[in-house]
Amino acid sequence: MKRYIIEKSKVNEWLKQIIKSTERVLAPVKDGEKVYFRPITSPQETDYDSVTTTESAKETVFPRTETLFRFKTEGKDTTLSEVSAESYPQTVLWRARPCDAVGFLPLDAIFNWDYKDNIYNLRRAKLTIVSFSCNTSDSCCFCTSVGGGPGNTEGTDILVTLLNDERALAEVVTEKGEKLISLCPTLFKAVESDEGKSSALAKIPSRFTSEQVQEHLKNAFDSSIWKQQSARCIGCGACAFVCPTCACFDIQDDKCGRDGKRIRCWDSCGFSLFTKHTSGYNPRPEQSMRWRQRLLHKFSYMPDRIKVLGCTGCGRCSRACPVDMNIAEHLYSIANYNHEK
Repeated sequence: MKRYIIEKSKVNEWLKQIIKSTERVLAPVKDGEKVYFRPITSPQETDYDSVTTTESAKETVFPRTETLFRFKTEGKDTTLSEVSAESYPQTVLWRARPCDAVGFLPLDAIFNWDYKDNIYNLRRAKLTIVSFSCNTSDSCCFCTSVGGGPGNTEGTDILVTLLNDERALAEVVTEKGEKLISLCPTLFKAVESDEGKSSALAKIPSRFTSEQVQEHLKNAFDSSIWKQQSARCIGCGACAFVCPTCACFDIQDDKCGRDGKRIRCWDSCGFSLFTKHTSGYNPRPEQSMRWRQRLLHKFSYMPDRIKVLGCTGCGRCSRACPVDMNIAEHLYSIANYNHEK
């Protein structure tokens, strides 16, 4: 890892060069009371005040709807045509948070587990992530409880930490990051240390450990805690749609006459129809079963199968929940629950 110091007043000058040299730059943009990752054409459009965006950054590589391929039928013959790789623009994701950057690692594992998803990998290869450390947090943040932190460099290409009103530290993790630094080499001064980075970071106390949660989940499948926790859940799917790691999807064919396309679209294991069979049978007929699946998947099945947690502690699900379910509180309860009582 290489470290550089840049004057805080020069950060927008650097961003301006990135915008000029990149097909698409996505950054947090304020829209009323919410903040979304959207394309920007000038540094002034970027929101720097929010703790995090309303939605996660996963849509940069895993859109909520996308065409996998097109097809055309003529008699008994069907011709397929794939989407051109040229349609995926080179993208810089600016001012992501550490919990956004680390969220791409579970997605990488999911889309390359038993089959390498070429469309996902093409998008991912064209993405460069510039994340910013968290100087502040709110009550929904719990990244330190799941192995992350407000200054975590995992998953990012460059991590920028605003040290004070005058200076910022840029920690360059990958070659992609080095290319962005090379756009404005005179703005950066190489340093050996992290310049006291930790003192500039938000203080987020750990409430539990992922190991505690995983250990208690081993005997929790038939626990009464699932009914307790899901009593308010209405199965709206908001938590899955704002989550940086949820990757459930559905496949639909959209055909008109002889022409058609196969579409992938987001789905959620919290939806009542997610596991419903054509026969009408549903192996998860109750919301408590669907809530159980959500947490077991993130904290048990994913670590066992692909060696990564399905949660980054960003807290978006808690902020988005219309019935005020707080996943950190639920995980704390699981970590301290006696499932035999």
